[in-house]
Amino acid sequence: MKEIVTFLFGLGFVFNASLFVPQAIRILKTQSARNISLITFAGFNFIQFNSIFYGYYQNDWILMYGNLISFIACGAVTLLAIYYRNK
Repeated sequence: MKEIVTFLFGLGFVFNASLFVPQAIRILKTQSARNISLITFAGFNFIQFNSIFYGYYQNDWILMYGNLISFIACGAVTLLAIYYRNK
């Protein structure tokens, strides 16, 4: 049972990261980030970055790598939003 819960926990991070992909695609298609809250995405990035370090220091590799994947996906949206706002 522990392995199933661990697998589902890890799968949850993949699902979480995939939720940022439609937003990135929308920004690329419309070439606009007018409706994106940079404060919100900066907060998401901070929480995920903090969770990466927490996972590292707790030796919780699923937590660390799961948040790393989410950090990359969320960071991509944040960078696209900054780029298209300043374009």
